[in-house]
Order: sequence, then C-alpha cells, then structure tokens
Amino acid sequence: MGGSPTTNYTLPPKHPMRRHNMTMAALATALPLLSVLPLLPVLLMTSESRAAGPPAQMDAGRIALGLRKLGVVGSVLYVAAHPDDENTALISYLANGALVRTGYLSVTRGDGGQNLVGAEQGAALGLVRTQELLAARRTDGGEQFFTRARDFGYSKSPDETLRIWGKEEVLADMVAVIRRFRPDVIVTRFSPGPADTHGHHTASAVLAVEAFRAAADPKFHPEQLTGGITPWQARRLLWNRSSWGLKPGDDLSQFFKLDVSGYSPLVGASFGEIAADSRSMHKSQGFGVARSRGPAVEYFKVLTEAPPAKPAKKSGGLFAGVDLSWKRVPGAARLAALVAAAGRGFDPSAPHKSIPALLAVADALDVLVVGAADSGWRDQKRREVRELVMACAGLFADATATEHRVAPGTAVEIAISALNRSPAAITLDEIRLPDGTTVAVGKPLATGAPFESKQTVRLPANQPVSTPYWLESAPEPGLYRIADLHLIGVPEDAPPLRVRLTMGLPGGHKVTVERAVAFKWTDQVAGELYRPLEVTPPVSVRPAATVILFAGSGDKVLDVDLVAGVERAEGTLRVEAPAGWTVAPASAPFTLGAKGSAARLSFKVRPAAGAAPGTLKLVAELAGVQYRRGVVRIEHPHIPIQSYLVDADVRLVPVALAMGGRRLGYVPGPGDDVPSALRGVGYDVTLLGDGALAGGPVALAPFDAIVIGVRAFNTDERLRAAHATLMGYVAGGGTLVVQYNTNNRLAPLSTPIGPWPFQIGQKRVTDETAAVTFAPATHLALTTPNHIGPADFEGWVQERGLYFAETWDPRYERPLTMNDPGEAPLAGSLLWGRHGKGTFVYTGLAFFRQLPAGVPGAFRLFANLLAGGAARGR
Repeated sequence: MGGSPTTNYTLPPKHPMRRHNMTMAALATALPLLSVLPLLPVLLMTSESRAAGPPAQMDAGRIALGLRKLGVVGSVLYVAAHPDDENTALISYLANGALVRTGYLSVTRGDGGQNLVGAEQGAALGLVRTQELLAARRTDGGEQFFTRARDFGYSKSPDETLRIWGKEEVLADMVAVIRRFRPDVIVTRFSPGPADTHGHHTASAVLAVEAFRAAADPKFHPEQLTGGITPWQARRLLWNRSSWGLKPGDDLSQFFKLDVSGYSPLVGASFGEIAADSRSMHKSQGFGVARSRGPAVEYFKVLTEAPPAKPAKKSGGLFAGVDLSWKRVPGAARLAALVAAAGRGFDPSAPHKSIPALLAVADALDVLVVGAADSGWRDQKRREVRELVMACAGLFADATATEHRVAPGTAVEIAISALNRSPAAITLDEIRLPDGTTVAVGKPLATGAPFESKQTVRLPANQPVSTPYWLESAPEPGLYRIADLHLIGVPEDAPPLRVRLTMGLPGGHKVTVERAVAFKWTDQVAGELYRPLEVTPPVSVRPAATVILFAGSGDKVLDVDLVAGVERAEGTLRVEAPAGWTVAPASAPFTLGAKGSAARLSFKVRPAAGAAPGTLKLVAELAGVQYRRGVVRIEHPHIPIQSYLVDADVRLVPVALAMGGRRLGYVPGPGDDVPSALRGVGYDVTLLGDGALAGGPVALAPFDAIVIGVRAFNTDERLRAAHATLMGYVAGGGTLVVQYNTNNRLAPLSTPIGPWPFQIGQKRVTDETAAVTFAPATHLALTTPNHIGPADFEGWVQERGLYFAETWDPRYERPLTMNDPGEAPLAGSLLWGRHGKGTFVYTGLAFFRQLPAGVPGAFRLFANLLAGGAARGR
C-alpha cells in the first residue's frame, strides 16, 4: 500500500497547452509571468472566477484594503490534513488584518469523512469538500492547495498513514507547493510529536517539518526546478496549538500568544466574524458556527527556523525576523513610495481616479530588477495591481454559453459582454476566443454602455471531457494518480473554454481579462445563477445501480440510462458479462433525439449455479467509437454544480441471504443510501414521516423492524420526542436497529436511545480486515436466520466501525469483539437487548459503507439484526 513510483515533474514538450490546460493560477506560481504587455497581460484565474460566475466586484472598502496590501510583502502557508482542519480565525486575521498572502495546504480532499448534506461518499464527497474549501477561501481571503493524498479513513498512527499515502510522494507534493508559493512562514495545525489526535493529523505535521528543509535542498526532486522554480527556504516553521484542546494546567511556557481578533472597518466585519462565515462553509461536516467578536488568542511554538541556526524562540511573534515591507527587495524604494502614494490618494467615491497611480506602480514593477530577494513578489503584486485597476474601473466582463453542456466536435454560441462603469478611458481592443480565433474590436468602452458580442465556437473532436484531473485514473489505496504532475497542488481543473478580452488603458497600458465560459440562467426563487460549462461525451452511459446482489437464483433487472450529449445519437449498447453470468439481451440498439434527451434500456441478468462475483461492463458504440463512462452530477445549493465521469460498470454479487420479516420502517440519517441497498435485496422499505413517529407504537406495528439511520439522533428533531413510541414498539414485539450516532463535548447526545442507558464514545476499529471474535458464537444475532462466521467479515471497506458504545447497562448483550492491531479488544460495536417481547440493537458497525458497497457478509449480519432473533410477540 505504498504509493506511486518516484515523482517526475518534467514539463511535457507542449506544456502548458495540454490535457487540462493547467489553471492559470497554478501556472502563475509554477512558471515565470507570461509578460508581453506592460501591465499583466493575462488574468490569472483564481478560485473566485471558477465559482460558476464572474468574480465579485470589489467595493470601495475592499479596494482600499487591496491598496494597503500592495505595501505588504510577506506570506504564510498553513498546513493540515483535511478540509475543516484549517484555522479560519488565523487565516482571516492574516489575510485581512496582517494583509499577508495566505494559503492553506490541505494534504487530502476529505474524501474519507462523513456527509451531512447528501449521499456522496468517497471521491464524490472529496469533490463536495474541495468546493467547500474554495468557498471558505473566497470568504476569508486565503488561497487553497492540495497534495495527491487520499483520505482513506480514520487512522490511529502516523506511521500507518505515511505508509498508505506513500511518504515520498506526498512529501514531494508538499515541497512542490512550498517552492511555488514561497512562504516566509509555515504553520502546522498539529504537532509532529505524539498528541491526542489521529494519524492523518500528525502525519501532516511530520511532512511539514521535513518539507521545510527539503524545499530548500536543490538535490531533493530537482526535476521540480524548471520554468523559473527554484529551491525555497521558509524563515520559520511554527505549530499553532489548538486552544480547543487546552486543559487547565497545560504547560504553555514554550508557546507565544497572538490575539487574532480585531475589526476591519474596510471589510465591515471582525476577523472572528469572517472566520465563522468561512468555517460555516464546511456544511457537509456540520461545522456551522456562531460569529465571534471577542478576543481570540492563538498559541504558537517554533518548531524550527532557517539557517543560520539560532535557538528556537519562545516569543518574538509570528513574523520574527521577517521583513514584511518592500525593503526586503533591493531597488524597491521608489516602488514602495508609489504604493504609499496610491493608498493616500484613494477616493472611495471616485475609485477610477486611482487608476493612474496604480499604472505608475505597474511601471515601477516592470523595471524592478528581479533577484533572489524578489521571491516572486513582483509577479504577485502585478496580479494585485491588475485586479485593483479593474475594480477601480468598475469593469464587468462575462462570457456565457447558451447551454450548460457541449460535446467534443460540436459548436456552442458564446455571449461576450463588457461594461465600463467608470469615467476611465478604456478601449476594448480584441477578443480571443477559445478556439484561438482573434476578433478585432478597437472600440472605446463608453461609461455605462455595455459591449455585447455573440460568437460561435466549434470544439475540436479531441476536446477532453469534463472530469476532475485527480479522478481520471483509478487511484491507489492512499494516492491519486495524476498524469500531469504540474497540476499537483491545484485545487480544481481550469475551465474547458475561456475568453480573453484585451483592453487598452491610459498611457499605452494594456490588460487582458480572462473569463471562464459558464452557463447562466434565472431561477424564480434564487434569481440569477451560474454553473460551469461541461464538456460531455456524445453519449453518457449510467447503470441505475452500480452493485446488484443476487440472494437467489432468479433474474435481476439491470436498467441503464443513456443521455445524449449531441443532437441525435444512434448506436448500440453492448453488455460484457463476466464468466458464469448471462445477460439478455446481450446488446440493444438505441436512438436519442435532441441533446440532453434520455432513454432507459433494461436487461435481465442471471447467475449460473456457483457463479463467483464479477463485474459487468456496459459499452455504447456510436459512429464506430466506444463510450464506457457516464456523467454524474453533484448538486447542492452551497457549491457550484460539479460533474465527473464514472465507469459504466456493475458489480454482480451472489449472496446466500435468509431474511426474517421484510417490512421495514426507516428513519434516514443524513446522506443515507442504506434504504436503497436494502430494497435491492428484497426488503420492503418505507421511509417514516412525522405521522408515524408521532402516532405511537400502533402506527409502527405493521413493520417487522424499524431502522434508524446513521447520525439520525444527531440531526433529526423528531427522534428526540419519539423515545417512548420506539420503546413501546419494541416492548410490543418489534425490532429496533439504531446505527451509529456521535456524542462529544461539542454536540453531546442527551437523548435516550435504548431501553436502558448506554454511552456512545469515540472508540472505533479502523482496520477493515481486523479479526472479529464471536462470543458466544451461538448468539441469535450470529445464527438467526444466517449463520455468521469469519468469512462474513471479508471484503469490508474502509473500516469495521466507529462510535462504538463505551459504557452500557449490563442487560445489553455484546456478541462481537474486535480491535485494531496492538489495541485492547472493544466490545461495544453491537449492543443487543431483549425488551418486553421485542429486540433493541445499537451498532457502530459501518453498515452505511458496507451495504451500498455490496459486501455480502454485511447484508447477512444486518438481516440477522433486522430479524431480532426471529422471536416476536406479535
């Protein structure tokens, strides 16, 4: 479970115009500025412009803040393991108070966590959490980076984490980000030493310590040192100890304090308020927090400093030994004076009057001699100047398509608009279309007079379809495979189509504004909305189910949805069945009409006697070309619509499954896919509404078992008033199965769950192959109606379970014991109690992962829990 071979960062011959057309922000940090015009000729894309819409217009306060930021020359890179690990209070203070360039390097995309807003798990959840991080950075003013590491689930050991991730690969990724971002100070969220946390957290700090030195070593991955990238030595490495975990009596003598509270009148918010808004973007994790306006003290310990070696400082501040002014750059005295003058002369009621001063700053940046002390600051400040010029001009530029999807080889109409909302003299010289065509304009942008142009562009036949670059190839256990390693660190793909508008400014200056082509529409409730333009295949192939379990010898119906990405698609859908399985028909013709039209084809799948599990593959043949993938879209109101491609494969799994009662009532938890998995093996599942829970035990009596989904007691207010109803149902002869809930000091679970007390803790078994002990093996949970043995715990995914019961009333039986290697056995994964005539079950076993994944043994065990011992009093 190591990692990929040694990283190679050598640029391909035609880079950067290759597979993904690296985001311009990444290109800016990886390569020298593409300077052919006096004032920043290319708008380097930021996360703002990829948020399915044009960048937000700076108000006068933000412009004034930006002018002040021009005079600050310093940067901080924050490092932690996951989305939501970052300290948004510190990032908000640094970006909006200290005015330094601030970045967050999240080692993973958080794809192994839980999801409170939808059913996405794994890679799909990673997409959601990536966008939540980008939304957080748009809120707090930071920048976002990643490595290739996968969040493979909870890990109790940094050694295990680094082994699964592949330490060399992830260290190289971290070094690549440091060399491009070139921070003065690096801050880790976690300690590299033993701490009360888990393996991913500690491993992120261990890597940061090594990367601090390795980034400055020209012998470490020298292939990274191309295109202007040089070794980089940050000045200091600090540990930002979380105040949340501080206990009375903790020794803080080695730490210095920094109050990161404060209020910015230019923003109209305190840094605590900004931080809370940023933190609340992590909605899939349920991390919405109240705004903070009081003191916010952070604690820092110096882990190491750059040569020449000095004793680690106990104090001295975050930037001790770091010059944050232009004095650090030789020959920048005149530039610093011009920056100060631009700030003093800013008139918030007439921002356009600052454009000449900003252009003078741009000229001074152009003649600044670049040296080692520059550290990339000239190019960074050029970007800032460009953004300020556009903001002072009130310039609006947009490029929208007439539809949200387009296929390779087809044409799309693009509406291009530009509006000068100031008296500044600006001309629109030319427009460069996505196909490389240049449209000459040569017209002034008169104040308040919109320029509009419609252009039709045909995509090349080999245009790549839209899917995140890290999901193009099957991943390794701990690492995403990325073909173009120059994309490492980049949070998301560049937009597939972009338009560039070159504009003339006073004094012969020119600036090129780049806009992603998006789709825009008006919702009757939400108003104007944007979504990214997608490049989709001519036909999308999506099976209705990705796993089909066969609990008997009969046929199962496989439904396949086809969606046209072009006008009129005619072809054949062929089914490639694994050995031991038959499919009828083996192929079927299809005809799709207008773009976006859909059709469903159905096939019957049957296993032969003794058939082994296998993978069925679907292939659509269209005009002599095969298509084996389908488009999946993720839609949540708090993030831009995301799309990615998945293989059109279906796992076929035979399972020897006996069931007790089939009629189930289900109270779903957040993002709960268990009901559909249960329906897939023959259960009749009814999602329970308010009436059923409020109607007393009699309303639940028709059901053989009631199932409560994961975290439902944490999120569903109805359950807090339903305890008596549920216990009455059990006492009358029903079976109640409660899946895991969380219980911690931030969100204590005070609602009773079972007939007798038990306490949910934090214990879990993360090794999905951990041995399981049955005690006794004759327990009804292990024998009725299915005999459960070690084979039923084979093939589990990610973990055995989480949030086990920690203490319990002795009337609960505990038939399973398990533990991670080197740890004490845990008996709280399954509590079983006979109450009245029925059965109550609490389980922390990760059925919410196993059942949708089609793990046969998990179905067999869950069927036993639903049967409740098969002894009912009703």
